[in-house]
Amino acid sequence: MPLSSLNKPKFARRLMLLGGLSLPISVLAQTVPKTAKKPAKPAAPSVARKPQPETVYSGSPAKTPIGPLDTEAKFAVILDFTSGATLLDKDADVSQVPSSLTKMMTAYIVYERLKQGKLALNQELAVSEKAWRMQGSKMFVGLNTSVKVEDLIRGMIVQSGNDACIVLAEGIAGSEQGFVELMNTKAAEFGLTGTNFRNCTGWPDPEHRMTVRDIAVVARRLIADFPEYYHYDSEKFFKYNGIEQGNRNTLVQKGVADGLKTGHTDEGGYGLACTAMRGNRRVIVVINGLPSMRARGEEGERLLDWAFASFENVSLFAAGDVIEQAPVWLGTTPTVPLVAGRDLILTMPRNWRDKANVSVNYDGPIPAPILRGTRLGTLTVRGDGVPDMDVPLLAGADVNQLGLAGRAMTVLSHKLTGA
Repeated sequence: MPLSSLNKPKFARRLMLLGGLSLPISVLAQTVPKTAKKPAKPAAPSVARKPQPETVYSGSPAKTPIGPLDTEAKFAVILDFTSGATLLDKDADVSQVPSSLTKMMTAYIVYERLKQGKLALNQELAVSEKAWRMQGSKMFVGLNTSVKVEDLIRGMIVQSGNDACIVLAEGIAGSEQGFVELMNTKAAEFGLTGTNFRNCTGWPDPEHRMTVRDIAVVARRLIADFPEYYHYDSEKFFKYNGIEQGNRNTLVQKGVADGLKTGHTDEGGYGLACTAMRGNRRVIVVINGLPSMRARGEEGERLLDWAFASFENVSLFAAGDVIEQAPVWLGTTPTVPLVAGRDLILTMPRNWRDKANVSVNYDGPIPAPILRGTRLGTLTVRGDGVPDMDVPLLAGADVNQLGLAGRAMTVLSHKLTGA
């Protein structure tokens, strides 16, 4: 129903004022049992984006909240950084070859040790023969030398140096295998369901696997947990041992993105995890299985542009905002405020906000006594093209129970009047 017909003035007014919402937006505020069925989610209409004439797309198109979208990538996912909403999914949960995108988890472990004070940027780590002999992309560390941790980080991120990763892994855990155990433990902590690390570099191994969604989760955690170190991702060049190399992420070189990592192996193809801020929004794109460096750069940029152009973030409520006044049974006050348990930020397709349904669900009246912070209900968001969200509603105040006489009078009045 439209806001103008809503019989909840405070609730309706807050929806209009927060997040710059423009009307109309459908809002259903209701008191229903917690076991009531949630409204069915209508099917999104099919909106197909035609590929550019010179591009040949392979396989099935990606799924998005606004309809299928063709992409040349074999695997792809796009996440909104703030809300965590999935904006695009093409086999995002299929385990595949991550190649050097693996190094983002390596970087996470390094940054964690730095933040814990167990490692220092100016600390020097020894270069073993294993690190020196490591093939593939290299920072070109010298045998039996020592290298500062900060230089190793830049060699790992900017130059994608496999040798830098080995030096860091051995310096932190004593061996690459010991470091890999740390990586797999962290993967389990993050809830990565399709990840199994066998090395710290992404070097080909039949059992070394990640999903693109898992890669995106690691990217999101890197940015959120270590903003003080994330600036290394945006460096365009790094010179070490007399050799200057450019950042392999062409979108960073162009200033289109500020991170994160590229990857390539014969089996995995060309992959990219990229992210950018535009205004106050950040989007993360992970693609893999592309046929060339040029293809991954062009497709990464195209998908970033599409995500920013097609979706926007809308702030509905902040944690602690009063959403509803719920009736109380046998309490010293007739109502208790229901407040949002967390910020509610929706990533919504542009011009689709009239499709969102917001409902307040709780068992009422709520019996006293009530303790502040107790979960009493749920604010539910559903809609065509809108990611489903459920936000806990908490008691915003303590409500004591009436005394014996008060309870008796209230019960008697209820029996006599039915009110």
